Amino acid sequence: MIYPDRGAAGRALGEVLGHLRAADPLVLGLPRGGVPVAAAVRTAIGGDLDVLLVRKLGVPWQPELAMGAIGEDGVRVLNHDVMRQTGVSPEQLIDIEHVERAELERRRRVLREGPPIDMTDRTVVIVDDGMATGATVAAGCEIARRHEPRRVVVAVPVSSAEALHRIRAIADEVVCPMVPRNLGGVGGAYRDFHQLTDAEVVRLLRPATARDPER
Repeated sequence: MIYPDRGAAGRALGEVLGHLRAADPLVLGLPRGGVPVAAAVRTAIGGDLDVLLVRKLGVPWQPELAMGAIGEDGVRVLNHDVMRQTGVSPEQLIDIEHVERAELERRRRVLREGPPIDMTDRTVVIVDDGMATGATVAAGCEIARRHEPRRVVVAVPVSSAEALHRIRAIADEVVCPMVPRNLGGVGGAYRDFHQLTDAEVVRLLRPATARDPER
């Protein structure tokens, strides 16, 4: 299965998340790529849409490989297997985290126009465009748990088997329609996997009435 784009992937997820409509869910997209998926999910199942700020900690010489992730509220999760296999030093980890914390703060200023929507006692649906190691989604789950939601649901269009196993241990429910035997990279599941801009993400997060003043 190849998804035409992230919006199509979100619509496919929405078809299998219909059981959450009655829960008035809070759908949280992980920026940037998870936001268009989350926006399509929210259109399908209703509820509220917001962004959940996380950043991957990539291996210095292989930045697409996550050795961990950081997020809002000072959250940090590490993939010790990746760190051990790649030989990343504690000093290199500190340097990467410093850079990504600065980017996390920049995105908070750009993508958030107000305070985040309260997760307390909500059914929270954490959405990304895919999981290779599951590091950023794991960070998202930890952030959500700190706000005492009723349930934490993770929904992704594609995942490695390893990431799925990891996230099932920390989420109340995981929905993923496609688990390839060998996931070379999340982008391989999409025809259009372009790098989103901040402006695209902001437009998706704003209500339709804010995007189109004539409505």
